[in-house]
Amino acid sequence: MAGRSTAAAEAEAHYRRMCQLGEMREGELAQALSAEPAAWIESAARYGLAEAQLRLGQLRLDGAQPDPAAARGWFERAAAQGLPEAMNMVGRCLENGWGGPVDLPAAGAWYRRAADAGLDWGQYNYANLLFDGRGLPQDQAEACAWYARAAAQGHARAMNLLARACEEGWGVARDPAAARIWYRRSAEAGYFRAQYNHATLLAAGGDVAGAVGWFEQALAGAPADARASMAEALSRHPEPRIAALARPRAA
Repeated sequence: MAGRSTAAAEAEAHYRRMCQLGEMREGELAQALSAEPAAWIESAARYGLAEAQLRLGQLRLDGAQPDPAAARGWFERAAAQGLPEAMNMVGRCLENGWGGPVDLPAAGAWYRRAADAGLDWGQYNYANLLFDGRGLPQDQAEACAWYARAAAQGHARAMNLLARACEEGWGVARDPAAARIWYRRSAEAGYFRAQYNHATLLAAGGDVAGAVGWFEQALAGAPADARASMAEALSRHPEPRIAALARPRAA
């Protein structure tokens, strides 16, 4: 009898916790779930909370024992409730074949829904498919419009690609001044590729000291493969102070 009473009390407490989570605003809910034990997140997900379903999907995708198929299922449940972050993750699953077959047109449709909802990552991912014509008719002008929307929200990668488009005239009129602005903004947001690109333009304009500083930041923040590629390119730079950055530093 005591065991049943304890179980009933635990069930009631858990139910009240789920109700409390369900009454939170979106940002508060995401913060609360980030600190919840996995078992509670799963209970909240099964209770029907979209934020918990998204969080559980991420745990299933990136956890110690990945289950991409289960992750995709939870993302789909959250997306069906209109959560833009989940829509984007369904698109990621479809684009990359996580938990099921690759389906680029379907990925594009989910990215578009997330983009229309105002999610910067949805806008960026949708623009990537448009720009390359992967699963969608290629439209670089439309892609740049979506990069611009994401960039306006502070999305560092979108800023860098918008800068590149302005520099090269891809989908937009060539605009070196705009390219410099967007590279700088992306670099300041911490994106290593933009730091490298911004440094390259500074070096070309004669600001070697400024270029060295940004190249150093790019090398420090880049993953190993990108860092090796950058170092190899810098080693051939005609400016000795920049070429020296490619040499291994003493420990």
